[in-house]
Amino acid sequence: MDEYLKNLVNDVSAISECRSFGSVSAVRGMLIEISGVRTELSVGDRCRIRARGGKRIPCEVVGFNADKVLLMPFVSLDGVGPGNKVDVSNAQPVLYPDPSWLGRVINAMGQPVDGKGPLIKGKKPYPIHNSPPPAHSRQRVGGKADLGVRAINTFLTMCRGQRMGIFAGSGVGKSSLMAMMARHTVLDVSVLGLIGERGREAREFIEDDLGAEGMKRSVVVVATSDESPLMRRQAAYVAMTVAEYFRDLKKDVLCMMDSVTRFAMAQREISLSAGEPPATKGYTPSVFAELPKLLERAGPGQIGSGSITGLFTVLVDGDDHNEPIADAVRGILDGHIVLERSIAERNRYPAVNLLRSISRTMPGCNSDEENALVNRARALISTYEDMAELIRLGAYKKGANPQVDEAIFYYPKLEAFLSQKKKEKVDFATGYAQLKALLNEKPPAQKPQG
Repeated sequence: MDEYLKNLVNDVSAISECRSFGSVSAVRGMLIEISGVRTELSVGDRCRIRARGGKRIPCEVVGFNADKVLLMPFVSLDGVGPGNKVDVSNAQPVLYPDPSWLGRVINAMGQPVDGKGPLIKGKKPYPIHNSPPPAHSRQRVGGKADLGVRAINTFLTMCRGQRMGIFAGSGVGKSSLMAMMARHTVLDVSVLGLIGERGREAREFIEDDLGAEGMKRSVVVVATSDESPLMRRQAAYVAMTVAEYFRDLKKDVLCMMDSVTRFAMAQREISLSAGEPPATKGYTPSVFAELPKLLERAGPGQIGSGSITGLFTVLVDGDDHNEPIADAVRGILDGHIVLERSIAERNRYPAVNLLRSISRTMPGCNSDEENALVNRARALISTYEDMAELIRLGAYKKGANPQVDEAIFYYPKLEAFLSQKKKEKVDFATGYAQLKALLNEKPPAQKPQG
């Protein structure tokens, strides 16, 4: 009963003044034109259309055309037609997060979708469209963030409050890698935003990949591919808002988003519907304006708060890692993890291409011994990859180059080292100890030729 009263009080306090202002004048695809309210609204305001059958259709103002206001709905337009009245709210969209949200699955409206009953609402409202903390008041990135994945911990070490991108084509293992890190991380809380996911895969990811162990300290925000572009875009904002709440509780948060590309696609649909001209490969200028607003919300918090360590997947179009969204995101984040289709095809998971991946904070957070181990291993992999074609064709003869011979000896061992099963957890100390032991093995002496 206490929880019920608490939620009731919060709901009443959140009620804002609503007035009926005008009516629907036209419906064009997913775009609704309303008249009589042009001077009362601005872009981003929320409205509700009184549809037939008593339905209330939530909408957002996305633009203006002469004396008409352009709305886009969050749900289907069933029952909407010319003459329907429109209610306008003067309140900004907010969430009321609570620690009890851990272990729950919510949608882009902050509503539970896991069948476990209603959510307890917290006391403090958090704006969904929040601004990043001022740069001068932020802490610096913290110590190492153990993610439990051997390849990431050793070769692409992340710090608390760092933001990394996972760049890959479809079907290369982005979601599986995310689930491994969410399950194995030592950070306090995980917030996962599944943006534009297939409906079938959302539940499989939660139950099979994340599992009960990972779920109990996670909040999952889901917006499937069949939902409106407004819902898909807002799911990203909601995931970041929940992460900010736990950060303000002095928690170290791991915020994962799959994927930023689908967020950009949703923003593109909204902008094009509102009449914004396309720029690069169909993406509108507002897409590239929204990306830093979203991604900059992750990172170290202000002094006295926790941090948000961000991992954002980028679905590269046609395996082109220089396509517009990948290029823009790479310039915002503090490093990138590249998953290679050719590596996945030879059944090595996670399919991380170490030579194309980088963590910009890594050299400074490791010891000299750890950096020396990583540099030597990278050099061996690079040497092998440079000669890989000749080696496969049999054109290279052992003994011709000592460095290549050494690379040939260590390469299969390094490939095995980088491979890891989903449920296997490897911490920092174990990973570096295994790498050191591997590199201390001596290749057999070469017999002198002829």
